[in-house]
Amino acid sequence: MSGALSASGLRRLHDAMSARVAAGRLPGLVTLVARGDEVHVDTIGSHDFDGATPMRRDTLFRIGSITKPMLAAVTMMLVEEGTLALGEPVDRLLPELADRRVLSRIDGPLDDTVPAHRPIIVEDLLTNRMGFGIITEPEFDPPYPVVAAARELRLVLAEPDPRTPYPPDEWIKLFGSLPLLDQPGERWRYNAGALVLGVLLARAAGAPLDDVLRTRLFDPLGMADTGFHAPLADAVRIPPHYLTDFATGELVARTETPIEEWTRPPVFPSGAGGLLSTVDDVLLFARMLMNGGAHGRRRLLSPESVAAMTTNQLTAAQVASAGILLEPKGWGYGMAVAPEPDAVSAVPGRYGWDGGYGTVWCNDPYRDVTALAFGQTSDLLFDGGRDEFLTLAVQAAE
Repeated sequence: MSGALSASGLRRLHDAMSARVAAGRLPGLVTLVARGDEVHVDTIGSHDFDGATPMRRDTLFRIGSITKPMLAAVTMMLVEEGTLALGEPVDRLLPELADRRVLSRIDGPLDDTVPAHRPIIVEDLLTNRMGFGIITEPEFDPPYPVVAAARELRLVLAEPDPRTPYPPDEWIKLFGSLPLLDQPGERWRYNAGALVLGVLLARAAGAPLDDVLRTRLFDPLGMADTGFHAPLADAVRIPPHYLTDFATGELVARTETPIEEWTRPPVFPSGAGGLLSTVDDVLLFARMLMNGGAHGRRRLLSPESVAAMTTNQLTAAQVASAGILLEPKGWGYGMAVAPEPDAVSAVPGRYGWDGGYGTVWCNDPYRDVTALAFGQTSDLLFDGGRDEFLTLAVQAAE
């Protein structure tokens, strides 16, 4: 399905997002809806609540976990050229993760383990099934010994701030000192797999992760504003990060990682959530996937690789056990996919992912639509703003 965007639908989208800003639910955001050659960008509100710096089309956002699909795309490039194989054990490049042990009970002592049934493979990292990740039940980060040990090691396995102090080689060595939570391939657990995959990619390509992503993806697509850090002069383009303090109910600016930190290369470039970007740069990436891996006359990925990335790879049991972190209810390589109709769309097949700082992206191949909503207020993801945006963006293409 293709055609023009609906002017009335875009007005409804603008009015809804403007109402959220006017109500003080976030200081501002930039939205982008694209269909075919038509691109509609809307800048609403400001960087912070004092209104001094308006949102602009070139505002730089911490895109958080939208980093993951980009990491997955580069992984598939290395798979296509034979540098990696989806089914190969990661031990070849990450000997720190050889001979894994698995906790007998997830809440048990660290030395009560059993051998892993098989090694972790590359595909496990892409699908969040490596056997380690965020624990969501009975609560986030429950007081289990393995959670305490990871926190004491300062590995930063869930939230991105404050940053881990370790370079990749030291980080993977420390991570390898922990047992797995589950048998490899058994269950979907979020985030840690992408952190490990970033280390793996750097070793496979023989270059730092930021160089690998730039030469393989950002430069070929013309994503000039995307990277793990920005020039000092561009610090003014990065808005503060806001999140509700649940003790007071007030939105507060988070300062664990000052904006100045984003103007220096990180010690550990996080493949799980470490990139800065703009709506136009992410649109370039999104359109490459929508075009089956091609950018103009240049092919970056095969259609088969894009299909694998954007098709649900999880079993029904794995989807059921994934919990609230997986929405929509399917996962391909590095991103969520909607294998069934849901509240956003009656047509399955859309894919994309969100960033924890307050960024939303999806592609809807059926409608030939890319939709982006970039803010820096995490509440957008769980206060109804994300779903409202996606629903109205889809409706603007109907």
